[in-house]
Amino acid sequence: LGTIWKCPQHLDPLPMHGRDLGVHPDDLMETPEPEQESKQEVLENKDVVVQHVNIQGLGRTKEDLLGYEISDVFHAKNLIDVMKKAHVARQRLLRLGIFKDVEVLIDTSEGADALPNGLDVTFEVTEVKRLTGSYNTMVGNNEGSMVLGLKLPNMFGRAEKLTFQFSYGTKETSYGLSFFKPQPGHFERNLTLNMYKVTGQFPWSSLKETDRGMSAELNFPLGMTNHTLKWEGVWRELGCLARSASFAVREESGHSLKSALSHTVSIDSRNSAIFPSRGALLRINQELAGYTGGDASFLKEDFELQLNRRCVLSRFYLGGPTSVRGFGMYSIGPQSEGDYLGGEAYWAGGLHLYTPLPFRPGKGGFGDLFRTHFFLNAGNLCNLNYGEGPRAHLQKLAECIRWSYGAGIVLRLGNIARLELNYCVPMGVQSGDR
Repeated sequence: LGTIWKCPQHLDPLPMHGRDLGVHPDDLMETPEPEQESKQEVLENKDVVVQHVNIQGLGRTKEDLLGYEISDVFHAKNLIDVMKKAHVARQRLLRLGIFKDVEVLIDTSEGADALPNGLDVTFEVTEVKRLTGSYNTMVGNNEGSMVLGLKLPNMFGRAEKLTFQFSYGTKETSYGLSFFKPQPGHFERNLTLNMYKVTGQFPWSSLKETDRGMSAELNFPLGMTNHTLKWEGVWRELGCLARSASFAVREESGHSLKSALSHTVSIDSRNSAIFPSRGALLRINQELAGYTGGDASFLKEDFELQLNRRCVLSRFYLGGPTSVRGFGMYSIGPQSEGDYLGGEAYWAGGLHLYTPLPFRPGKGGFGDLFRTHFFLNAGNLCNLNYGEGPRAHLQKLAECIRWSYGAGIVLRLGNIARLELNYCVPMGVQSGDR
């Protein structure tokens, strides 16, 4: 290749992984040849034409898939615009999940058809392996599990993915098989097919559930919103965890078949899913069971609203660190002989304040993974009498409010989870609450 261009120092906010557009720090010490320096100055201040975009390192990946992701580079009008669009194209290629690394090189065009202001852009890619595996252990829900995973990324050369996961636990065994297929050029539009067997234990209700099912899920954006359409067919087996289970739980035991259609619409402007400091989340979910078959019939509505500013089966359950803190997990509301039965309506809300640690220890390093946490939670849950009017239902939800407040420390675990250590004071405790 000929001259490799670098971004001027005043454009440092446009870094690229790998060779950083092919420039190494040592290159900055070299004195460019007068002709190259003159040509670079001309290109930096005048319009350019991207004549060729090349992709090197392809194996099983189909070229037509990548054409959608890099086409904007051809529309760049000057050198800075080329760098910006090449950076965006690189991020889009990495988002496909089929490349371990993507490097970008920008060079002057050469050859008989080369224009004086012509540029060639080259993407050097490294594909992921055809088969990858993982092994880990997991402890949770009073059970230890060994989890094995197999993944076939880029299965047919257009970013398809087949995933199998097997979990062998001290109490139960679960597995799942998933196939993911995106639409070329529109990665947000994708189809997912699943087959699974999952077992869960719910000690607060003395209940054990085993689900064997399949589902088809279609995701797509529409304007500012994201939508998910899903069909799920599940063979559910309910059983008791202990001989002391209440009669209300025992009469629910046995087999049932659920066939459900659901739709989820969301608007998410948060800057982070784990530690959001600005933005909002609105998510509305409707699930209709029984219309497409099965012996479980219900209509379920969920509404979630989250605002951030800088400074159960077929019933609803409330209580615990994910809803009203300070109360036992799902241990608010109706219960029978110590087994919590859930409710037909609920509301819950929380006010959370996250701040850096006092005196900012470890600022710029390990200390930035921690936040001081102050919170206030409230909510209520009840069953409905359908002979009563909406006003009576609202009155039930407004009575006997459980709430709590407290403070603690939060540790961020990558971009997928967080670990909290909180001191919580529960208030408004009612008879039967845990």
